Amino acid sequence: MTLPIFHVFLSHGLESGPGSTKIQAMKAVSEKYRGVVAEAVDHRSSKDPTTRLKQMQAAMERVGADPQRTVLAGSSMGGWVCAQTSAMTPVLGCFLLAPALALLNYPQSRPQICATFSQIIHGWEDDVVPVMPVLELAQQQGISVLVLNDGHRLENSVQRITQEFERFLKTCLKDRNTP
Repeated sequence: MTLPIFHVFLSHGLESGPGSTKIQAMKAVSEKYRGVVAEAVDHRSSKDPTTRLKQMQAAMERVGADPQRTVLAGSSMGGWVCAQTSAMTPVLGCFLLAPALALLNYPQSRPQICATFSQIIHGWEDDVVPVMPVLELAQQQGISVLVLNDGHRLENSVQRITQEFERFLKTCLKDRNTP
């Protein structure tokens, strides 16, 4: 019996890359599951959110990812990319780290996150993306939020993030023909 393929697309932040600590840690968690293919999308060619959004859409199209078997995970601008992608194409899961939401200089800064499962992790000490507007958006959309005693990069919380991401993936994959 062939297992159905689930895709996990990881989207890094503005000043980061696909090899960043958080992205690689979440990729490693994803790859523990049979039938899951994980890809860290490389957005370093552009700092424009709209261009990065198109890169995510192209990555999904290139592999023929079924949105209902797709989990998006992103940090900062990558979080916005995942949120906006889900607004345009509802997905199975959307896992966002310090997402660049509710910022005035972003197109569609308050996207309606359309995923069967969603979670946001943010830092109380985030000096790049203020936590309160993100909490308000999460409340309006009924999205679970975990706020940690950390800054925008969440560098002191990588272990907690990977634990939460593993729990999130288990929830997304439960009863969907995966071990």
